[in-house]
Amino acid sequence: MGASFLSLLRPQSRSRSVNKEDFAEKLAKKVDISKTKAMDVLDTVFSTKPRQGIIATELDAGRDFTITGFGTFRTRKMKARKGRNPQTGKEIMIKARKTVSFRAGKGLKDRVKE
Repeated sequence: MGASFLSLLRPQSRSRSVNKEDFAEKLAKKVDISKTKAMDVLDTVFSTKPRQGIIATELDAGRDFTITGFGTFRTRKMKARKGRNPQTGKEIMIKARKTVSFRAGKGLKDRVKE
């Protein structure tokens, strides 16, 4: 397993993005498992279904999820604020809510600079 996690995400071409299917295919080749097994691994980590995805489960529990060098997922509380309806221009109140944020780690930031 010599490939870094970041190398799995690098698209072959800048003209298209890598989707889940592409990611599973790359993962399967890198670690010599079936594509089906790779999809299972991705679902286990990234699923947003209740009590399934590892990242979402940690965020639900109020914990940050950090992959050193890659980045950190965390929840943030957004305060209620005034906004504007783009269709009517009328001022509206946007309710307070919780949202997910991601902050790229140094390794990912440095990699993108290359």
